[in-house]
Amino acid sequence: MAKKAKQEPGGDFVGGVNLAEIESLLAFMQTHGLEEFEYQQGNVHIRLKKAAPSAPAPVAAGSVPAIAASPSFTASAAPQMTGSAAAPVPHAPGVPPAPVEDLHIVKSPIVGTFYSSPSPDAEPFVTVGSRVESGQVLCIIEAMKLMNEIEADVSGEVARVFVENGHPVEYGEPLFGVRPSVRKS
Repeated sequence: MAKKAKQEPGGDFVGGVNLAEIESLLAFMQTHGLEEFEYQQGNVHIRLKKAAPSAPAPVAAGSVPAIAASPSFTASAAPQMTGSAAAPVPHAPGVPPAPVEDLHIVKSPIVGTFYSSPSPDAEPFVTVGSRVESGQVLCIIEAMKLMNEIEADVSGEVARVFVENGHPVEYGEPLFGVRPSVRKS
């Protein structure tokens, strides 16, 4: 005999999880600026985590956390919005806004610390407006006390620098936006 999820006023149940409670947890996370929240009661385990800021989908009124519950329930939940459209969210520091033009994005191949120059007193390898050739060093990322030179993989003009000198970077994080050169035949 199949066990029925008990229905309570004010909540739909999916896999033993009260979706109204999940929505209130999402609101709590948003209100308090939490990035991650984990909860376990009995055999139900819920972990809420904000979506990565570089997600390609447009985001309205804050990031939407993904929801996973144990033992076998996995879902993605988004609070439903009613009424007029949400106000645009200002872009967060260190997160590139939606591309205005077609730029080639040079991404970090490793996790580490971004350095724009070979030494603290030296000029940066490149700045916005610099002409670069494929294979030219753009920056250094220090990882585990090793200095890794990051090279341009296209020729063109540096249109954007997404990271500030000395700041940490994650794998796949945009470092530079390069406007590729158009080859004349």
